[in-house]
Amino acid sequence: MSARPGAGISWRRILAMVIKEFIQLTRDRGTFGMIVLMPLMQLLLFGYAINTTPRDLPTAVLLQENSDIGRRILKALENTRYFKVTRILHDDDEFDRVLASGQVLFAIEIPRDFERALRRGDKPAILVAADATDPVASGAALGALGGLVQNALVHERGLPESGTPLFEFRTHARYNPAANTALNIVPGLVGIILTMTMLIFTALSVTKEIERGTMENLLSMPITPIEVMLGKIAPYVIVGFIQATLVIGTGTLLFGVPILGSLWLLALLSTLFIATNLAVGYTFSTIAQTQLQAMQMAMTFLMPSMLLSGFMFPFAGMPAWAQWVGECLPLTHYLRIVRAIMLKGSTLLELKYDALALTGLMIVVMVIAVSRFRRTLD
Repeated sequence: MSARPGAGISWRRILAMVIKEFIQLTRDRGTFGMIVLMPLMQLLLFGYAINTTPRDLPTAVLLQENSDIGRRILKALENTRYFKVTRILHDDDEFDRVLASGQVLFAIEIPRDFERALRRGDKPAILVAADATDPVASGAALGALGGLVQNALVHERGLPESGTPLFEFRTHARYNPAANTALNIVPGLVGIILTMTMLIFTALSVTKEIERGTMENLLSMPITPIEVMLGKIAPYVIVGFIQATLVIGTGTLLFGVPILGSLWLLALLSTLFIATNLAVGYTFSTIAQTQLQAMQMAMTFLMPSMLLSGFMFPFAGMPAWAQWVGECLPLTHYLRIVRAIMLKGSTLLELKYDALALTGLMIVVMVIAVSRFRRTLD
């Protein structure tokens, strides 16, 4: 029975509405799950995974001479907690290759006759090359080298007495020597924008059909689940390709971001990334019961993609468990791809790991999407 107009406010009726809303909220498991999971996910990601001062960054070393002093300097580098030696190199070609491929963020070369020059007081130099496509990750580590020069050999005997440093670090910031943040942010924004729009577009596709009552017409047609999925995804591949072209073109014209690599390779791998995100969004649409739930799932997936992919914070500075989670996200691999092609001119051979990872993720997600849609049909 409805209340009469002008009867005034009844706290009893308000309490009844509050109880009714809570009951309805607990019955909507998707929304209730978001209420619990979202703050917990934010707490874990921000509290444990995010580190604005990255440590233990992967470093390769080229030892042109194997001496005690050289090893002591390397140990001092690792003691700063910025560097972690993960590769021992054998020649200059490998030195350049590991940096270009993104396997390490730093490469250190100790030249031949370093110890002899040091004991003669010639002030030799150690080359430290940094992958500066991420200025945040490389800047703090390179800044720590200044104090290391003074303290690395303080207890070493037999060295000449001098008021000046006995050796120097000669740093070379590659791919972004001016530490221009636009060169790092603009390529990353391509991946973020594509992830956001592709997820939302397709996450709403099936649930929209159900809510509008057109799913029955679709089910009555002689069409298979894989044909439905490909038919819904194909138009958005073109939309995503147009978006990527607009963002990359604008970034090149307005911010001076170079494209050193192959445009055809960038287009091919961007299409692969778009298809992977569309498959993820389509899977969400087969799980959700309403468009609101589909949107919530898309946003829940977007947040860890932004935080754990290396877009906002250095990927190599995150703990191991967070890096494992990040490796399962399409955006992580695409960020490496787009930055490497645009800023380094990398080839498909150098990007084979991330290209294969994207392909594998797309296949897995598409299989899940098709199997989920079969259940929707049943």
